[in-house]
Amino acid sequence: MDGELAPRHAPSRLELRIALRYLKGRRGSRFASLNTMISIGGIAVGVMALVVVLGVMNGLRNDLRDRILVANPHLRILTYGSSLRMDDWQSVLDSIRKAPEVVAAAPEVIAETIVINEADYPTAVNVLGLDTTALSLPVTSIPSVVTEGDLTFRTTRDSVEGGIIIGRRLADRLSAFPGDVVTLVPPTAAKVNPALGYAVPRFWKFEVTGIFETGMYQYDNQFIVMPRETAQRFTGLGDAITGIEVRVTDPWRAPEIGQALLDRLGFFYRSLDWQSQNAALFSALQLEKLAMGLVIFFIMLVAAFNIVGTLTMVVNDKIREIGILQAMGLPAPAIGRIFLAQGAIIGAIGVALGLVGGLLVAYAVDRGRWIRINPQVYFIDHLPVHVEAPDVVVVVIAGFLLAVVATMYPPRSATRLTPVEAIRHE
Repeated sequence: MDGELAPRHAPSRLELRIALRYLKGRRGSRFASLNTMISIGGIAVGVMALVVVLGVMNGLRNDLRDRILVANPHLRILTYGSSLRMDDWQSVLDSIRKAPEVVAAAPEVIAETIVINEADYPTAVNVLGLDTTALSLPVTSIPSVVTEGDLTFRTTRDSVEGGIIIGRRLADRLSAFPGDVVTLVPPTAAKVNPALGYAVPRFWKFEVTGIFETGMYQYDNQFIVMPRETAQRFTGLGDAITGIEVRVTDPWRAPEIGQALLDRLGFFYRSLDWQSQNAALFSALQLEKLAMGLVIFFIMLVAAFNIVGTLTMVVNDKIREIGILQAMGLPAPAIGRIFLAQGAIIGAIGVALGLVGGLLVAYAVDRGRWIRINPQVYFIDHLPVHVEAPDVVVVVIAGFLLAVVATMYPPRSATRLTPVEAIRHE
């Protein structure tokens, strides 16, 4: 059919030369026309925005995951009951360590309490009892984020119950640094003083022997680490623990591995993986990534409409030339391929410029930490940007296809004319 525009093969060299000529401005100009540059710029801006925005969402997800897993194991094995204490944990620990896909496992003690500095300033904190016998193959990354002191908890005072390591922000807030003494109030029920007739809690003195810094506000501002044995005495658990922390081969498969461990252990135990603990946060990030991607994609649609307008103007301006080409024997499909080549060139250049610009902006923002955010709200102190290959591939293909599809309509009106009508067109 004469009006058929669907290309049966790739544009020929002649068609490409004509397409390049139409992309330029006036005759003799070495540069592209203003309309062409605007069309290329629209695609480039859309691609760049998509690369950066998707990189930001990936960065938030990955950084939050990494920071959450610094002090949080992949999953925890807990028990039921009103006391939530695990007494027969040795046999359970041995069984977990023998399970497939388990890299490391260790007992832990977690409790909430109040810490008081030397100026009598109190604040609520979380106490984490760390198993110091398993530091050669740790379950979490706590040993790698200790910036001052170490995990030996060696003290320089005889009047304290032991040593503790606290988060950087908590240390700044309490003005408590290595060598200082703080007071902790145990979470156990206070005993009644027979002389006074009312309950008086026992205050425990601890020496700060180290500082850790995870980069996550919640941990650095609220966590205190001490040896497991000390934590057991402090919380009144005796030989019992609160749970077993587990590190697995693949963090994203933690829920499945946790269920397999429960099948292995029996009815009286339950698992709590890191994804379930933060399900609302990661679901919100995924939804936001989808929403932002759609918004930027609509910007690229606007750029595609701009290409339609540009090529429509080119067609109206070149109708007489198109008629001459048809009179010289160039068929209608070849005319369609000329404008298809124009769209492909605009799309390729726009996508390439946008991709390079997006990668440069993403690299600069991530490495330079240009955008600071409130760690009390977002858990991290700067905006991370992590560009992933699958996202780049989708953006590149979508941007290029939009530019090509936008070329389908404009040449139809010209190719419907006979060569004589096209040449006589005013």
